[in-house]
Amino acid sequence: MTAQLLEIQGLEAWYGPAQALFGLSLAVGRGEAVALIGRNGAGKSTTLKAVMGLVRRRAGRLALDGADISALPTHHIARLGVGYVPEDRRIFTELTAEENLDLARRPGRDGSDRWPTERLFALFPNLAELRRRRGDAMSGGEQQMLAVARALVGNPELLLLDEPSEGVAPIIVEEMTTAFRTLKADGLSILLSEQNVALCAELCDRAYHIDQGELRWSGPMADASSIVE
Repeated sequence: MTAQLLEIQGLEAWYGPAQALFGLSLAVGRGEAVALIGRNGAGKSTTLKAVMGLVRRRAGRLALDGADISALPTHHIARLGVGYVPEDRRIFTELTAEENLDLARRPGRDGSDRWPTERLFALFPNLAELRRRRGDAMSGGEQQMLAVARALVGNPELLLLDEPSEGVAPIIVEEMTTAFRTLKADGLSILLSEQNVALCAELCDRAYHIDQGELRWSGPMADASSIVE
């Protein structure tokens, strides 16, 4: 077991022939929340996709808990303990909230189930009221909460969140921020791609500023507001 849960050195990524990431290096420690900040199109989402193996990538080192994952497919990375909440949520809209959660449930690497359904509904009270509602009848914010809950039923050790506040009502953002703080206090590591610096400041210890696919700055989250325009 290593102190750094996720280690990335020299990460490059491509969409077809177009290179999107250039030599990116970062790390997420155990129980740490880290922000990826930058403008739209800077490469934040691509970084998360590259970690999950969803785009063509190459890295000097891409390791989870000290083990190389650079050649592994997405489903193997998920089974090793990485939960991913994409920007477009990708819930099953024809299924209810409970059915989405039941379909995604799997034990953690140690066989445990740290996130039974009732604990998730306690974490997201609004979602508890919608347990029998289909995904296509939910608002964007409600779908986002469901997407996060669905990632948690896989019992991850690392949670990748891609722009969770985008297009979401402020009251839902507030509830999700409270939930994310609870997750962090529970020992979950979080890598958050987000343009909302105020949300990052509520949750994150450190930040990496990405622009045009390159790392421009890294440091304490408290210093990040002066970095992003």
